[in-house]
Parts: sequence; structure tokens; C-alpha cells
Amino acid sequence: MNRRQILLSPAALAAQVKPRPPLKVKLGTQNSSDPSYLKIIAALGVTHICSELPSRTLDEKWSVDGLRRLKERVESAGIQLAMVPLPLSSSVIERAEYPSLLLGKSPEREKAVDDICEMIRNCARAGIPSAKYNMSILGVVRTAPTTGRGGAQYSTFKYSEAKQDTLTAAGTVPADLYWERITWFLERVVPVANEFKVRIACHPHDPGMPRGRGYKGVETVLGSVDGLKRFVSIKESPYHGLNFCQGTVSEMLEDPRREIGDVIRYFGSRKKIFNVHFRNIEGRFLDFRETLPDNGDVYMPDALRAYRDVGYDGMLMPDHVPHIEGDVRGWQSFAYCFGYISALMQMIEREG
Repeated sequence: MNRRQILLSPAALAAQVKPRPPLKVKLGTQNSSDPSYLKIIAALGVTHICSELPSRTLDEKWSVDGLRRLKERVESAGIQLAMVPLPLSSSVIERAEYPSLLLGKSPEREKAVDDICEMIRNCARAGIPSAKYNMSILGVVRTAPTTGRGGAQYSTFKYSEAKQDTLTAAGTVPADLYWERITWFLERVVPVANEFKVRIACHPHDPGMPRGRGYKGVETVLGSVDGLKRFVSIKESPYHGLNFCQGTVSEMLEDPRREIGDVIRYFGSRKKIFNVHFRNIEGRFLDFRETLPDNGDVYMPDALRAYRDVGYDGMLMPDHVPHIEGDVRGWQSFAYCFGYISALMQMIEREG
């Protein structure tokens, strides 16, 4: 504060302070859309949801009428259906719904991409504004769990302990080949998303692996910040972006607490964040474990401030909660996360 500011009246000084932007995020989730569960989460303050997968193939549940029924069931509980998952899950390639897309196998992949495009069109026709998906060969890779707060079991990854004695059905996939298959997909799907105004949100590879070494012969090209930057630049469109898993992105970093804010600001300022998995980790690249949001290395209030500052207006949702004995379905852990995120939102709103 300079001498002139000291002499100003409180009202004049307040007028010089740059106002903070409003907080626009919504409390969301991606669990079951069963009516009994919807009643619970509505009471806990959840306002938006990504539903469970309608179906693994293009069938009646992916028809316009099927999606409308899903939307009506969710919204009858007072919760908005903001997103659905496409059948491009985070499974290892042997269990993928449409493996031909990342195996580069024709003519199966042409049929697969036609199915995905029709699902996107039907989302638009049913009034569902966004869909999430993965471009995963390895699935979510972890090593043995470790014990955390209160005896909870934390999902853990240590690259030095990961077994790599077998390849997946994809065999060896170097970076250039993986990019070729991702680009082939985007060139066909992004124009449909753009035409029908459905935002498609891709999840990063979880976790990132060492560049040049990869894991089981596969280079995880969406497992680094540079890789995600390249990804969103392919087929530029306001409807092509990220299911921004903050936990997975933190796993890419050497110092998540210090670095995550800059990553949020990079993608958020370019309007490439379509959904946020608001979770925390202890550790760093190649050596981490997943915690509850208040118990990791990232200072979550600062992360939320970064989303506020870039004007992000989508969902913040829990993800990958620790396993606690007696919490069979993880509902208690998710309820804890909802309360934490809701309280954090109230705190940040008051700052404005």
C-alpha cells in the first residue's frame, strides 16, 4: 500500500480494489442415478450429476427416448443431468467396450466411431449437454494399497514396484502410434460434437508414465501436461476438452501443491475444462497415493480459487475415495467429500 492509498477514505480505497470474479462451480457427482441414491445426494446439496453408463453398446438405452427417460429420472430428484459417460471407459484394453479404436483395427473401428457419433447426436436430441470418455489402453494402473488416516486403505502407485512382465493386447504402442490413433478418432468425432453442440470431455491417462519408457510397452501420451496441451489443440473446437481429473494431473507433477494452480489456469483460461474430479493425493510423479480431499499435498482452497479465477462453471465432483472398513459402497466417504467441497464453496463465495 502506498502513501496515497493510506490517505484515501475506506470507500475510495475499496473502489480501487479489483473485485474477485463470482464462483460459478456446481457440486456434482458421477455415481449411481438410482432414485434412492439421488434422494440422498440431493439432501446433501448435490445439484448436478454425470450418470452411470447407459449401456456398453449402441442400443435402446442410447436412443433419444432412452436418454430422455434417464434425464427425467435424474431430474425428478431435483438434480440436473449434466453429463453422461460414453462407452469408452478407463478399463484395460482387454475389457474395453470398443477396443478397435485404440487397436487401430479396421473395419471394426469405423463401426465403433459411427456408434460413438450417434450417441453424441442422441445426447443433443435428448437435451444432455456433455459426455465424458477415455482414450485408455492400460486402464488405471496401481500397485499395492497403503494404510492412511484412521487405517483407511489408500490407492497407491509406485512405478518402481509395478510389474511389467506382460504386454496388453495392444502390444507395444509408441507415442507416435498412440497419437495417430487418437487423432484418427478426434478427426471423426469432434466435428459431430461441434455440429450438435455437445461438449466431449476426455480423461487423462492415469497415471502418467516415464516418457520413452512407458509401461508394458505403452506410452501414456495423455499422462503429461504437455500431452494434454497437444490433445486439446487437435481439431480445435469449444466442444473438445478435458474431464479434468485434478488428482490424475497432480500425479503428473513433481510438486503438485506448487504446480497444480498453473495447470488449472492454463486449461481453464482456454475453456478446455469441462468437468473436474476434485480429488487430492500425497506424493508426486510415479510415487503417490490417493487421499480424501483435506488430507493430501494440494491445498484445495487454492485450487478452487484457480477455478473461480478462470470462470470455470461446471461440476466439481469427488473421485477415487479411500476404502474405509465398514463403508462398503463408499457412500460415507463420498458424503464426507460432498460436505468438504460444499463448505469450501461457501468459504470461497464469501471471499467475493
